[in-house]
Amino acid sequence: MAEFCDLNADLGESFGAWTMGDDAALLKVVSSCNIACGFHAGDPLTMQHTVATALASGVAVGAHPSLPDLVGFGRRELRVDAAELYALTLYQISALDGFVRAAGGRLHHVKAHGALYGMLARELALARAFVDAVVAAGPDLQIYGPDQGALRRVCVDSSRRYVCEGFADRGYQANGQLVPRSQPGALLELDAARAQGLALARAQAIAAVDGTQIRPAVQTLCVHGDGPHALALASQLRADLLAAGLGIRAP
Repeated sequence: MAEFCDLNADLGESFGAWTMGDDAALLKVVSSCNIACGFHAGDPLTMQHTVATALASGVAVGAHPSLPDLVGFGRRELRVDAAELYALTLYQISALDGFVRAAGGRLHHVKAHGALYGMLARELALARAFVDAVVAAGPDLQIYGPDQGALRRVCVDSSRRYVCEGFADRGYQANGQLVPRSQPGALLELDAARAQGLALARAQAIAAVDGTQIRPAVQTLCVHGDGPHALALASQLRADLLAAGLGIRAP
């Protein structure tokens, strides 16, 4: 078992007058964050404010690029080719990186959002385009993603630092992939998410939605900032991890 685990949250997802999540409170709990870059959520002022708050809290800042789908919150698959995805990804990373540099910080990682996250695990050409965009944005940037699939293979083949991510609040299928949000078992209630998160961090088996025991490799745990129990889950998980003897820090 590892001696530490990163605890991350998807943040900066407010848009104009519409507020999403309690980012300020979550930034007191997590060790890294993934900030929306305006394509699924977020706007320039929200990005700037979230970056500043994260850096002031000592939290590692990551870019959270998405497919261009504000209405669907980036959770609908859109058909894009590799060249378009490269441009979309580089554009979003660069926008957030500008705010990070202006605040005196340094961008730490990149994590795809929503539907794009799943597409990158399945489609090799898109995974290569995504990794190429990350490399162009910053040669030292890490990539957060699932513990299996095309994105991880591309990163391993190109010696790109890859951080395997697990989800405390999402259900898993027997093949190790997440249960689609449209299906039963996709979202876990607070107590179940807390137990699953701790088990993942301790490299223990968890139950997939059909009861199969699986053991995903996890170096960072995600708590979705838009969830109804996001702050309670992140706070309780932090306490659980520390009680289990695990340090909490960004990789």
